[in-house]
Amino acid sequence: MLIVMHKNAARAEVDNVVAAVEARGCTARPIPGGDRVSIAILYNQGAVEPGWFSGMPGVKETIAVTRPYKLVSREMHPHDTVIRVGNIEIGGRYPVIMAGPCAVESRDQAMTIAGHVKKAGAHIFRGGAFKPRTSPYSFQGMEEEGLKVLAEVRGRFDLPIVTEVMDIAHFDMVEAYADIIQIGTRNMQNFSLLKRAGESEKPVLLKRGMSATVDEWLMAAEYIMSRGNTGIILCERGIRTFVRHSRNTLDLSAVPVVRRESHLPVIVDPSHAAGFRDQVMPLARAACAAGAQGLMVEVHHAPETAVSDGAQSLLPDQFARLCKDIRAISRILEPGPGKEQVAP
Repeated sequence: MLIVMHKNAARAEVDNVVAAVEARGCTARPIPGGDRVSIAILYNQGAVEPGWFSGMPGVKETIAVTRPYKLVSREMHPHDTVIRVGNIEIGGRYPVIMAGPCAVESRDQAMTIAGHVKKAGAHIFRGGAFKPRTSPYSFQGMEEEGLKVLAEVRGRFDLPIVTEVMDIAHFDMVEAYADIIQIGTRNMQNFSLLKRAGESEKPVLLKRGMSATVDEWLMAAEYIMSRGNTGIILCERGIRTFVRHSRNTLDLSAVPVVRRESHLPVIVDPSHAAGFRDQVMPLARAACAAGAQGLMVEVHHAPETAVSDGAQSLLPDQFARLCKDIRAISRILEPGPGKEQVAP
C-alpha cells in the first residue's frame, strides 16, 4: 500500500504515519515526491486496512499496490526516475551511450578504445575487470589491475566507468573504483549480491537474466531497492531461445513493458544479444526507436585479437556512425515542450 500525504503535511504528521505503520509490524519507506511525500508500506504479512491510516492528520489518500514489486512500480512512483552520474542523466531526455571493450586486456588497449569512443560521443566507458566466463579456462579478467586501468580512463577522458561485480568477496573493491556497478545476467538472482548492492551508494546496472521473465527481473530490482539503493538501471541483453542466427534473442518488447510497469530507466545491450557484429547496429537503432533510454555497446579497435567477444564488438568507425544514428533517432523522438516527464 502507498499512503499519499497532503502537499502541506507537516514533518510531524509524516513521522506519525511512519510510526503507525511500524507499530503494526510493517516497514515504512517515505518517498519524497515533486510536491508531496508518499509512504510505502513494506513487509506486510497480510492485507493492510486503508482505514488504519486514511483518517490520520496529513494523509490525502491510500492506494493499493497490485504488483508484487512495490518500490520499482509506477504505482508507487508514477514519474520517471533519472539517475545522475556526474553531469550525465540516465533516464532523462536523451539516450545515454555506454561503450568500451568486453574486457580490459591492457592499459594501452583500454586507453586506445576510450579515445575512440569519447571522440564518437560515448557518455560512459564500459569494461570488465572481472569476467564471468562459461569456460574456466577462458580469460577471467585483470581484476584489481583492470579496475586501476578503468580509473585511469575516467581521469584522462572524463568518462564515468561501469564495470561488473561477480561476488560479495570483491564488492567493496569494485565499489571503490566504479561509478556504476554492473550485476550481470548470471547473477540477476544472486540474492545475497543483490542485497549487498542495495546497501551501496553507487548506482547499479542490473542485467536481465538470460531466461528471466520481466516480472522476475523487476523483482530482482526490488531486492536492491528494498535495501535502500534507489539508483537502479535495468538492462535488456537478450534472452535464450531456440534460434541459432544470433547469440541470444533481443526482447525489444520488454522495453515498453518495463517503461509502463516501472519508473526505473531501461537500456539495451545489443552486443550480447546479437553475438555478431553485423547485427549490433540495427538492433541498437531499433532499441532506441522502441524507447530504450540508453545503450551498452562493445567496441574494440582490433577485435580479431580480443580475448573476449571480439566477434560482436564494433570497430571504432562503426561505433561513430552508430552514435550519429542514435542522435538522429533521438531528435525524431524528442518530446515537445512540456511533454517530457521529469523525475521528482
